[in-house]
Amino acid sequence: MKNFISEYLSDDSLETITGEIAKIENGTSGELRLCIKKRRGFLERKKTPREIALKQFVKLNMHKTKDKTGVLMLLLLDDHRFEIIADEGINSKISDQQWEEIASRLTGHFREGKYLDGILFGIRQIGEVLNKEFPVKPDDKNELSNDVVIG
Repeated sequence: MKNFISEYLSDDSLETITGEIAKIENGTSGELRLCIKKRRGFLERKKTPREIALKQFVKLNMHKTKDKTGVLMLLLLDDHRFEIIADEGINSKISDQQWEEIASRLTGHFREGKYLDGILFGIRQIGEVLNKEFPVKPDDKNELSNDVVIG
């Protein structure tokens, strides 16, 4: 896969992120995905980051997880924007304040140009919540790929 975002993240950084997602998912029935876009596509230029993230959430079948426990983090690098979309099972357990705190800290990392640190912070914070609220079940299986989606 060609790394179109190499000015932000190296191939090694992407492998580190994939490994961290796999590690987190070993302790939870939740499913975490990261989608990174360098810029909006031509047809997305009038859409909000939230609309783009919702479309990606469905495209990646995150709404089809067994317990509605999918979480997507979407980064629009050139726009300096991100969105976190969680399915209804997650949102029933996590307050808006928790999401806002994660988003605020992520923004701080990204402002400093620390993209890997910010992403790892974000997925670890989401992972903590998933591990606490949605522990791994005996019959749990990894429903979705852990690979970073680059679009």
